[in-house]
Order: sequence, then structure tokens, then C-alpha cells
Amino acid sequence: MPASISRRAALSAALGSPVLIAGCAAIRPDENSIEGQAKKAAGSRQNFIPGDGSFRQLSPAERSGPVTLTGRTLNGATWSAADHAGSVVVVNLWVSWCGPCHAEAPDLVRAHDTLATGKDPAEFIGIDFRESSIETGRSQAAAWRLPYDSIFDDGGITAIQMNGVLATQPSTAVLDRTGRVAAVALGKVDQATLEGLTRDVLKERT
Repeated sequence: MPASISRRAALSAALGSPVLIAGCAAIRPDENSIEGQAKKAAGSRQNFIPGDGSFRQLSPAERSGPVTLTGRTLNGATWSAADHAGSVVVVNLWVSWCGPCHAEAPDLVRAHDTLATGKDPAEFIGIDFRESSIETGRSQAAAWRLPYDSIFDDGGITAIQMNGVLATQPSTAVLDRTGRVAAVALGKVDQATLEGLTRDVLKERT
């Protein structure tokens, strides 16, 4: 798989800047849906940097230190990347009123069902980023039938904890077995791309 595709310069610029993203409005949801109600409640949070669908893989030599991702989840648990050392972890950033997030959800579910099984499974965690309320996040995760939990991040702190690499909504990172970012996709990611990026990291050994 090539190191990057599709507007690499834009991706590199995004990866180099720890921007806190306020939202995504690429697709306008039905005002009466969960997404529509959440979007209206979000108010000024609707400024956004759209993803262009590009991705990048980082060689072990290119990777910075482990991420410090931690927080309370939608289901009331505490999740910390440090507790998952030794596992490859897929981290997906989303928000209920983001149209591209809605569009990619089925691919994430299918990728999880494929990758989170077998002798060496990948783990998944979501980040519900700058959501209007935890109840809205729970309702949307249930509507999308996400088979994994998500950190509720109404303050945007996870953008810093993830070393600034999740620079769009949606965006996805694959962490290696030491918790370092090994791959990043900015914007909607499809099942095949996510599985390919993750399997490459699963093949690595520390």
C-alpha cells in the first residue's frame, strides 16, 4: 500500500498542526432526526475543516510518542490508551450531526466485525467530539449500531491527547502496539481502506 494518496500536501499540513476542530457540516441532516436536533443545539460549534479522504501511513521511524488518549465513555466507563498497550487500536472521531460521519458508520461497523476477531484482533474506540450532550451521543451511537464504546469529549481535549492528528470530522487513526499513531485517514474512510491500514499495523511486531 502506498504511503499516501489524494492531496498529500493538504494532509501533511493538517498532521503538522494541532488544530481543534469545532464541527462538520458537509451534509445537512434532517432537522427532525437525532443528527438534525444535535446540529441545531451545537450552535457556534459548526465551523469545520473538511477531510479530503486522504490517508497516510507512518513508518516506525516517523512516529512520535504514544498518545495520551483517555476519558469517560458514553457507557460510563473509563478508557485509556495506556491500558491497551500491546494491542493495535483503531480510533475514530465523530459527532452526531456530521453527515460524513453518518455515511462512514456502516463501513466502521463492518471493519470492526472483521478486524476485532481472530487470534490477533484490533480494538476499536470512538471519540464523540464536541457533542451537544452525552444523551445525544448515546442515541446516535445506538442508531448507528456501533459495536464499540466512544469517549465523550464535549470539551475537545482529545484533539490534544491524539497529538493533533485527528484534524477533521470524521477522522481515524490506527495506533501501533506501543500506542503511537501509525496511520491516519482524514475524512470519510471506507471499509477496505481501514482494513488495509489496520492489517499493515497488525503485521508489525515490537
